[in-house]
Amino acid sequence: MYRPALSVVVPCYNEAACLDLLHARVSAAARAAVGDDHEIVFINDGSRDDSWAVMQQLAKTDPRLVAINLSRNHGHQLALTAGLDLCAGDQILIIDADLQDPPELLTDMRRTMAAQGADVVYAVRRRREGETLFKKATAAAFYRVLDRVTDTPIPLDTGDFRLMSRRALDALLSLPEQARFIRGMVAWIGFRQVPFPYDRAERHAGETNYPLGKMIRLAFDAVTGFSTAPLRFASHVGLALTAVSLLLIVYIAIGWLSGTAVQGWTSTMLVTVVLGAVQMFVLGMIGEYLGRLYIESKRRPLYIVADVAGPIQGHATLGFRAGPLASGRPGERDDRDAGRHRYTPDHVALQPEDRLEQ
Repeated sequence: MYRPALSVVVPCYNEAACLDLLHARVSAAARAAVGDDHEIVFINDGSRDDSWAVMQQLAKTDPRLVAINLSRNHGHQLALTAGLDLCAGDQILIIDADLQDPPELLTDMRRTMAAQGADVVYAVRRRREGETLFKKATAAAFYRVLDRVTDTPIPLDTGDFRLMSRRALDALLSLPEQARFIRGMVAWIGFRQVPFPYDRAERHAGETNYPLGKMIRLAFDAVTGFSTAPLRFASHVGLALTAVSLLLIVYIAIGWLSGTAVQGWTSTMLVTVVLGAVQMFVLGMIGEYLGRLYIESKRRPLYIVADVAGPIQGHATLGFRAGPLASGRPGERDDRDAGRHRYTPDHVALQPEDRLEQ
């Protein structure tokens, strides 16, 4: 399999307004870094605008562009996983499509990687232009709370914008879980990882694809994927409530022995409500972990590729790539290609040498 020096992986959702400029800037940055020995991988994550049509047109004009169309909206982290799984470069740059992360930093990031012998160079945000005070405050709080509760140290104020070596990516692709938090998974695999401070720019066009609901879901994936702190919290709360209950029993016994009637509907209801709220919270946390176990037990492919435009080099190891429609007979797939990329439960990840043999 041909192995370019660099792959640039870009998940896209409703980014039609950005794609032309994105392609031009990423192409220029990649060419400045490694010449023509690169590939650019755009992943269309079930966009509702003209993103896929724009990608197809760009792929016709640029032989180094690979456009991947997922069968539906899988979400940012799974779309990114598809791009990482199907790229082929020795070094891999992960960047979002909104141009808040400047692709022109690629050369400096590669220089940092070479100078420090690192496998991962992760970008750390010094400033965040064009974002609301609420977004900045919640993001800062999220990273600091996450750092306190997770078992794996995750760098503060970092997104998915980073440069990785091939061996680091192969280690990442050996992790097959469904609920993916890529920046946490990259931190978990280890190797030498170094920070790269930068100033984040304002979004070029459109609106953010991470509203509050998706941010909360990502936070749950991060906490439950990298920490058992919520379960430990449930145990600690249970012990504390047990101690409080014992004190309450002693109080009731003293009142009964002294002939003082235990009164107070308000206090009774307060205790009942507090205990009920804590119990529901604990059950919710347990349910969250059980739900993750249920999803993981299905062992479904992480993504499904419907169409590809451009010279793709990688092979689906974590997902399923559908074959092209048979010519002249709509609705039938070419099994020669589909079988070659078929996902099986026992084939969740390949070793580096296996990937090269394919």
